[in-house]
Amino acid sequence: MTRVPGHGRVIVDCAVYVDGFRLPGLLTPADALAEVRSRGTGFVWVGLHDPDEKQMTEIARTFGLHALAAEDAVKANQRPKLERYDDTLVLVMRTVAYVEHELHSVSEIVETGEILLFTAPEFIIAVRHGEHSGLAGVRQELEADPDRLRLGPGAVLHGIADYVVDSYLEVGESVELDIDAMEEEVFTPGRFVAIAPIYHLKREIVELRRAVTPLAVPLQLLGKPGVPLPKEVRRYIRDVADHHTKVAERISDFDEALTTLISAALAKIAVQQSTDMRKISSLVALAAVPTMIAGIYGMNFDHMPELKQPWGYPAVLLVMVTICTGLFLAFRRNHWL
Repeated sequence: MTRVPGHGRVIVDCAVYVDGFRLPGLLTPADALAEVRSRGTGFVWVGLHDPDEKQMTEIARTFGLHALAAEDAVKANQRPKLERYDDTLVLVMRTVAYVEHELHSVSEIVETGEILLFTAPEFIIAVRHGEHSGLAGVRQELEADPDRLRLGPGAVLHGIADYVVDSYLEVGESVELDIDAMEEEVFTPGRFVAIAPIYHLKREIVELRRAVTPLAVPLQLLGKPGVPLPKEVRRYIRDVADHHTKVAERISDFDEALTTLISAALAKIAVQQSTDMRKISSLVALAAVPTMIAGIYGMNFDHMPELKQPWGYPAVLLVMVTICTGLFLAFRRNHWL
């Protein structure tokens, strides 16, 4: 992280790029923009992290950003969108990160954040919300490829958009492993099925889909003629849009798979409950026969069959054992016990 003098940690980095190369030195945003205008070439790349209203107002005043766009940059949880204010494009993207967790936990699985990009011929400003979406790696990758940076701020926009979509893919792969593990548990005979973690993962998938899917339209618009981006950059953007489409379809498949998994788990629980009820009913039937016979002979009537016979007691016990044994064998044959 580069600390710009006088701006603390809100401005992560601020640099001027001319002919694809970064100029040396640490500059404030105002000085960087003045440098670009004095040269008549190049652009400024400013990275911000969680600016407050006062700090964003200062940046907006320096670069001539629209007040509504600056307001959106302060408020997090914006829906992915693309807006245009004169020659400035404003792209909002949701970022996601996978949170390591135990399989049966109901903790957070997908963490979301936000990146707003202000792109104009002389600058690009990246406003980041959240701790997981650092762009230092994107800056290093682009600085190592001057040919791409020569395309201007649009190349940075493409690099960040590509990074965000790639992160969608990584999160999708991790979530898919969770779904596969849950499927294995649900369809393994004799395994206890917990419904709560499946519902929780489905809710996280819904949140992931809300973050990923709306970005499709902005990416498609950026790839069409008419936006103030170089033709080569628009080609790169269309490639990112293709990757995004695949990721969005994959996440939609996850949602459908979890819906099916919940239905299967509920069916398995219903079958298990039915099996348990049959076992309980069988045990009750086995206990009912001797209870009924003993109850009859415990009524203390004088005239009862075999009451005064010496073989009466063992005969009654034999009848009880015979009936119970027959019931037990019948229940076992029908897989009730």
